[in-house]
Amino acid sequence: MQKISSKKIAEILHSGSNIVDVEISNVSTDSRNIKKGDLFIAIKGEVFDGHDFVKDVLAKGAEVVIVEKILPEVPAIRQIVVGNSKKAFAELGRYNREQFKGKVICLTGSAGKTTTKEEIKFVLSRFAPTYGTAGNFNNDVGVPKTLCDLNLKADYAVIEIGMSSKGEISNLINYIEPDIALITNVYPMHIEFFKNIEGIAEAKAEIFEGLSKKGTAVINKDSQCFDILEKQAEKHTKNIVTYGNENIISVEEVENSTKVIAKIGGREIEFTIPMIGKHYVYNALAALTIADIAGVDTAKAADYLKYFEAIEGRGKTYSLKLPDGGRYTLIDDSYSGQPEAMKFAIENLNKIKARGRKIAVLGKMAELGSFSKDKHIEIGKALAGTDIDIVVAVCPETKDILAQLNNKFETHYFENIEGLDEFLLNKLLQNNDIVLIKGARYSSKLYKIAEILIKNGA
Repeated sequence: MQKISSKKIAEILHSGSNIVDVEISNVSTDSRNIKKGDLFIAIKGEVFDGHDFVKDVLAKGAEVVIVEKILPEVPAIRQIVVGNSKKAFAELGRYNREQFKGKVICLTGSAGKTTTKEEIKFVLSRFAPTYGTAGNFNNDVGVPKTLCDLNLKADYAVIEIGMSSKGEISNLINYIEPDIALITNVYPMHIEFFKNIEGIAEAKAEIFEGLSKKGTAVINKDSQCFDILEKQAEKHTKNIVTYGNENIISVEEVENSTKVIAKIGGREIEFTIPMIGKHYVYNALAALTIADIAGVDTAKAADYLKYFEAIEGRGKTYSLKLPDGGRYTLIDDSYSGQPEAMKFAIENLNKIKARGRKIAVLGKMAELGSFSKDKHIEIGKALAGTDIDIVVAVCPETKDILAQLNNKFETHYFENIEGLDEFLLNKLLQNNDIVLIKGARYSSKLYKIAEILIKNGA
């Protein structure tokens, strides 16, 4: 955060606390990472309550803390008391955002939003200083942190926002006040918390509430529920830009890259991305559409895309050593297990020209509620039509995937990830194999297997 006095912070938050006058340059909610001169915000989480760590963070050098109640064990002049710590965090983020003079791009979507965010940031940063959300800090704590850390010297800020229920985006978007708001797609992600996919679309469309009349809404025209997204956008702005199949003139997959000719902003543009898969093409189209709206040279922007690579946990590829010699390829797509993303990953693995075997290690898909069984069956049917050689399924839900496969597949089943790394490294993997790891991050925990494979094979 820009340097600011503790008294000014109390003023912004309308706190009547009699606070010491000190300079603050960083805001944190993580007691483990506190440095001298920090402001610590005590937030009540599902597991921990930040108020329990106030004494410790002050001992580490934090100058001031934001709390919801005065704590008698620490000096009162170090405590800014507020009604709600999370809201106070967001208000500080809003204040910092109001000082920013560049363009703010905010995006959401059911799948691919973090990769798209990184791609937009990658392209724009070739033309001017560009700030972006770190990792996937896109929730009610991550967004305020992103805003507080916003680099005021940047020309562009690319901010990701996520949701799992109605109202989450609405509660945050007015703190962001984007100049450009993008929705990448709508899929049945988090369908467990909605009546139908239309409800998910309406929740995603809350992103347009933060636009001014001069702001621009950007929508994937091929997205499910496009009509709902467009209708909601029209309530807030007349400037609506779409992208999708309508932009594409030709697509050619060459080895492990994709050559595209597309029309962006009325210009015919050629570009190459070092990945294969239609969803990667959509990500690139979104990035170039944003670049065009931002006013940069889209032809130059398109040329830079050949240097953009998949990010960790989202399709990044590794060449790894086997314990007994030889090498194999790992496609680490272990961050998310959303059904459409699962299908894309399987389709991409199927397309790859491999010297060895193709192996899919698949975990359960989460937050699908009553749709879970049907969606796992869908994945099994999608797999059945591929030339993938081996399927390793993890978690009870994946039995429905295996049940759709015919005898041409070698299959293995694990109740959980225990022993899976040893099985892969010491029994299954061979020289020149390609292995995809894909599943719901926190439910299947397959990301831990990817980490072990990378550590052992580097």
